[in-house]
Amino acid sequence: MRIATGVGYANGMKEAAERVATLESAGIDIVWVAEAYGVDAVSLMGYLAAVTERIQIGSSILPIYTRTPSLLAMTAAGVDLLSDGRCILGLGASGPQVIEGFHGVPYDAPLGRTREVIEICRKVWRREPVEHDGRYYSLPLAEGQGTGLGKPLKLITHPVRDRIPIYLAALGPKNVELTAELADGWMPTLFWPERAAEVWGESLAEGRAERPADLGPLEVVAGGAVAIGEGLEHLRDRARPGIALYVGGMGARERNFYNQLFRRYGFEAEAELIQDLYLAGRKEEAAAAVPQAFLDATSLVGPESFVRERIEAYRDAGVTVLNVSVDGPDTVTTLEKVKNWAS
Repeated sequence: MRIATGVGYANGMKEAAERVATLESAGIDIVWVAEAYGVDAVSLMGYLAAVTERIQIGSSILPIYTRTPSLLAMTAAGVDLLSDGRCILGLGASGPQVIEGFHGVPYDAPLGRTREVIEICRKVWRREPVEHDGRYYSLPLAEGQGTGLGKPLKLITHPVRDRIPIYLAALGPKNVELTAELADGWMPTLFWPERAAEVWGESLAEGRAERPADLGPLEVVAGGAVAIGEGLEHLRDRARPGIALYVGGMGARERNFYNQLFRRYGFEAEAELIQDLYLAGRKEEAAAAVPQAFLDATSLVGPESFVRERIEAYRDAGVTVLNVSVDGPDTVTTLEKVKNWAS
């Protein structure tokens, strides 16, 4: 397995870039830059390209609604050029609260839009003329709309690669099926290794049955917090607030994809309780209601034997990129150990 980690930039983008340079020296293979409704991800991705030499730089994620497909392709081509071919274009639908609430764009047809974005991006990178003949990104030419002067254009510059990896963040059955069919990689959230096949196995199999041979195997990116040592089990509780946020508050009551996933894991009552508490403003109680079994199964925090066991569980579940965040002061040493055990 390759090793990846996310980079936060709340304390400054330049400081984050210095940290990534250190991570690169520790052997990290991929660094992910998030984009929600703060600073955009691409600015930092470009900066990272200038201060690193080997590490791959991925977006995790750019929402498909906030940029046109052609701009997404141009953006990835730009980061790929700056980094000499180290960009990963991580895409996802995000959710209605961000897309409609922050961006003011209708959250509609995520599956159809994702498929078209992938097709258009790959067409742009191949420098083929782009014709918007799909369902969701066609220019409407009804009376009063458009000029009728649009023409197929191809990318002026020559990309470093005509095939930049596209990784999709997907949770629902149809989204995962689409990912297995068309994407280079899959980035599931709240991934439980022992229950992944039960939840997503059928969707993955159906998607892979339609997967073009030239795509190669699907990369799977998953993991969790890591800290190695005796008596550290209490650190697993640090994941509670984040899980409660996703399961309880990331979306309206009937449109929370993470809550639906928790129910599919078998936590029907817990998912309902966490959501009720979180939406009532009782966030600490919601965090306390996160099942200990889930925390233990999705953590890499504990004695060396436990961490190595969990790494093997992720490997057995088909994970090819172990995505970790170090919980502790000795980041470099911890990551070197994890990389050694995962290789």
